[in-house]
Amino acid sequence: MDELKQLNLAMGYIEANITEDIDFQKAARIAGCSEYQFKRMFPFLSGINLSEYVRRRRLTLAALELHKHNGRILDLAIKYGYDSPDSFTRAFQAFHGMTPTEARKDDAVVKAFPPMTFQLTIAGGNEMKGSFGHLTLPALARESDHCMVPFRSLRLAMNYRIIDKDAFTIVGIKKRISLVYEGVNHQMDDMWTSLTEKDFIELKQLSNVEPSGIICASTNFSEGRSEGTKLDQYIGVASTKNVPERWEVLPVDACTWAIFTAIGDFPATLQNLWARIFSEWLPTSGYELISGPEILWNEGKDTTLPDYKSEIWIPVKQR
Repeated sequence: MDELKQLNLAMGYIEANITEDIDFQKAARIAGCSEYQFKRMFPFLSGINLSEYVRRRRLTLAALELHKHNGRILDLAIKYGYDSPDSFTRAFQAFHGMTPTEARKDDAVVKAFPPMTFQLTIAGGNEMKGSFGHLTLPALARESDHCMVPFRSLRLAMNYRIIDKDAFTIVGIKKRISLVYEGVNHQMDDMWTSLTEKDFIELKQLSNVEPSGIICASTNFSEGRSEGTKLDQYIGVASTKNVPERWEVLPVDACTWAIFTAIGDFPATLQNLWARIFSEWLPTSGYELISGPEILWNEGKDTTLPDYKSEIWIPVKQR
């Protein structure tokens, strides 16, 4: 597929400029998407964020140079983007488990992080369904020098719809929390607990546009969106009404939204869907992610239901 070819061309550009100040905006253009989407999509495809991938590749190449050449560590540090030999040594030791000086020895055992490319493998009978028909998609796979294994498998249909929506605001409470990909996020639990029954009644009265009722909105993610990084989390409602001062307000611009439905065990089904949106749907859909909140709507309080329903709203535009 053209999208996959573009993605691998972008990886080739990064590799060709690994010792330079990489222009990630140019890499994103090669991949056929925005820089914002490229950086957000990358962890779901590769398992690590983009800056960490670059760091590991540079430290891998630095170890090779140390073993082959007898140049100064200062020169090597500067070549691979470090301000001083000390900062380079700390990073090198954290990754390889030894100092650059120790890595010069003939019997030194260092780590290798090979260049990453992506390919498609066919997974029969798996499909994504959308409101404009249906599209059968293969699973994305990750390939290294040593093996190629399926990275995301398509087990269930992915149902979605596309809508255009006027500007609105998200009204509620806000907290800077850590990102959790699997299991319960206790900081989110604390946010829910802080809201009283009176708060929920007042918020629901402010809800007058879709998604209706209580929602969660995530925005302002730390770069790379890796496990444990930070984001701004809102719990509230979508509204166009005048808002009492005691509530936090997040303005949301008019845009197009892709809306995905998750039905199943909570939160595992939902978390799997989040990953599939970024690793499977976005690279092949003809849409790209734009800056804005990612919204979660849940059908009710009883998350123990085996067919619990949720919706994920993400702001997009056509490429």
